Amino acid sequence: MTTHTSQSLVTEPPVWFITGCSTGFGLELAKRAIDHGYRTVMTARDPAGLEGYGATDNVLVLKLDVTQPDQVAAAVKAAQARFGGIDVLVNNAGIGYFAAIEEGEEVEVHKMFEVNVFGLTRMIQAVLPEMRKRRRGCIVNLSSLAGIRGMPALGQYCATKFAVEGLSEALRQELEPLGIKVMVVEPSGFRTDWAGRSANESAQQFDDYMATAGKVRIKVREASGKQPGDPVRAVKAIINAVGSGEPPHHLLLGNDAFEGAMAKVHELQAAYAAVETMAREADFPKPDAGAAV
Repeated sequence: MTTHTSQSLVTEPPVWFITGCSTGFGLELAKRAIDHGYRTVMTARDPAGLEGYGATDNVLVLKLDVTQPDQVAAAVKAAQARFGGIDVLVNNAGIGYFAAIEEGEEVEVHKMFEVNVFGLTRMIQAVLPEMRKRRRGCIVNLSSLAGIRGMPALGQYCATKFAVEGLSEALRQELEPLGIKVMVVEPSGFRTDWAGRSANESAQQFDDYMATAGKVRIKVREASGKQPGDPVRAVKAIINAVGSGEPPHHLLLGNDAFEGAMAKVHELQAAYAAVETMAREADFPKPDAGAAV
């Protein structure tokens, strides 16, 4: 958003709208945006702990549960009324869940999809009319290494993040011709509360899965608070990527994320090459170019 004066062209700081700011990446990202002088909309299901941040004109603290359409509409409307528009939407709100696929409880899985996929989609649909009108903006979707490769105990969580990956790829192709950027962020293990209170686990756990799902669940829980990833360094990378004007389509964060993603690329190349003949033979035969028509 720009303001014309008789002396010069004054560009106002961008408006960042961030979901899930109570802890973790969301809170660190909001703090970093504020430090940069960006106009920042901090949202959380319970914003009581964020009230201190709203003491300045450049920060707006709002109650927002992304699973509630009325709250989504009201929050976006309030942000637009306060700042005139939204330049960057960060879909950070998300929850985890530990269970082997067979152990997964339908209510818990639905809850996770409602936050991680449908809530994210709801936010995108709410901000896009204004972004399309202005022909600019950036949407940042928080995915995970679990959106690139499946992992025992995290199958349903992986499914939500694979959905975010596919949605983001299609969204990017729809929006880039309109001047709107889309970046998906893929962290590995970081010292947030994701593996703590933010992730439930199945009540029923079968012994047959202890060597696979059970082992991963225990390992991830025990590593909570000791992961190699630094959230402060991660949000600095996100801020810099968006601020570059040409954010990457995929922003891997963490050594484990990079190595895991590259290993997945090599696995897919080998797996696809192994079935090339069967894949090509599944089409109708091509007409013989030399045959008479």
